[in-house]
Order: sequence, then structure tokens, then C-alpha cells
Amino acid sequence: MTTDLTAHIPAWIDGKLTPVGKLETHQRGLKHPAVSVMIMCGDEMLIQQRALTKYHTPGRWANACCTHPFWDEDPKDCAVRRLEEELGINGLELHHRANLEYRADVGNDLIEHEVVDLFVAWSDKSLSVTPNVDEVMNWRWVTLADLLAEIGSDPDSFTPWFKIYLQDYAETLKL
Repeated sequence: MTTDLTAHIPAWIDGKLTPVGKLETHQRGLKHPAVSVMIMCGDEMLIQQRALTKYHTPGRWANACCTHPFWDEDPKDCAVRRLEEELGINGLELHHRANLEYRADVGNDLIEHEVVDLFVAWSDKSLSVTPNVDEVMNWRWVTLADLLAEIGSDPDSFTPWFKIYLQDYAETLKL
């Protein structure tokens, strides 16, 4: 599955949701809806390394999955769909933890300005993970303490939104 950068996603223009091309949305830094999922096992989190073919932040580590919902797609349905598409994960119970907004430079003159529905799921390490190589090049479980230490020592290895979630919203997420 490759990303269609001309596909339209909902974005706010003059206070109204309007279909805008995905690449144009990021070039203009338009505010748009998004969905992110974090998967926990005790004090460990499943993280993924984005495929090198991704048009922004390739090769960087991020939370389990994130995406833009289709027009009129329920955020939870979107999260379930994207877990399957990116990591081959099915059957987790997702819990809505936050609705947050951030704006971040993601490189190559692209800006993510997202209003995110963030979900958390709990699992054990026997969780079946089958990454889509067009989306994910690697994945692993890491303790939150080790993750925060890694971000501190090598922040450029992580996506901007993931760092924002962990640094600004960890309490809200109850991780």
C-alpha cells in the first residue's frame, strides 16, 4: 500500500471542514483531524519505525499507528482500520484517552497541524504483529523509562508528534 498524496482528507479552512489533498494539507500546515493509537503491556509500549518510503519522517520511531480518517469516518473505526493496515493487529479493545491539538514541522517544508483522537489499548507480548512493509520497517516493545531516555539522547530518531504526546500528554494518557 503506497500513500496517495493527492487523496483528499478533511481540513479546516475558514472554520469549515473541506476536502483538501493530503500533500497540500501538509504543505499549507492546515489543521486537520487525525487518529493515533498507543499499545501498552504493563510499563512497556509497542513502537514502530516508519518505512523509509514514507513521504515525511521516514525511518523515525513513533507510536503503534497514526493516520488521517476518511471523510465521515468514526475516529475509533479509523484507529481499528489503521492498526490492521499498518501492523496487522486485530481484536484489541481501544480506549479513547484524549482529544488534543498540536502543530509540528515534520521536515521538507511540511507541517502537521492535527486535532488528534488518541486511543490506548492494552495487550500482552504474545500480540500478533505483522507489519506492512510499505508502512513499517521495524517494531519493538520498550519500557517508558527507556523510551524517554532514548528520546532524550537521540530526539531526531522519533517523530515530532510522538515526542509531543509523551512529553506534554503522558499524564492525560495515564500511561
